[in-house]
Amino acid sequence: MATPSSSERRYEPAKVLLAEDDDAFRTLVAGALRRDGYEVIELQDGAALLEYCANNLSSDGTIRDVDLIVSDVRMPGFSGLDVLIALRRVASAAPVVLVTAFGDPSLHEFAKKLDAVAVLDKPFDLDDLCEVIVARLARRRGERRREREH
Repeated sequence: MATPSSSERRYEPAKVLLAEDDDAFRTLVAGALRRDGYEVIELQDGAALLEYCANNLSSDGTIRDVDLIVSDVRMPGFSGLDVLIALRRVASAAPVVLVTAFGDPSLHEFAKKLDAVAVLDKPFDLDDLCEVIVARLARRRGERRREREH
């Protein structure tokens, strides 16, 4: 697994919001992320994800106490794409990684237009997910550091 460096851990544990309707897969991904030092908030479907985001949306568009969202695309109620669209409508720049067993080029293109961090097609290597998260969180910390300097 790609683990956060010691400099990244100063700010950690980063909090990852994980929405996945497949219990076994959610448990597997959450376990891998926890082993890599992340705090994971697990949600079972898109409705719970949308509710969590709505209840924790800050005035600056971030989701309080969440550094990154990982969401399945196809879930009961609201899909990961539905949540991503809703977040972008309220000007939230919350970083979102989508995972799907039904990926196609149009889905990837649409998610990119919505500024998704990545779309990973199932099955994927958990190391790939961890690398995406590490890279995005490092980029986000750099952006915050530059904002503080100005």
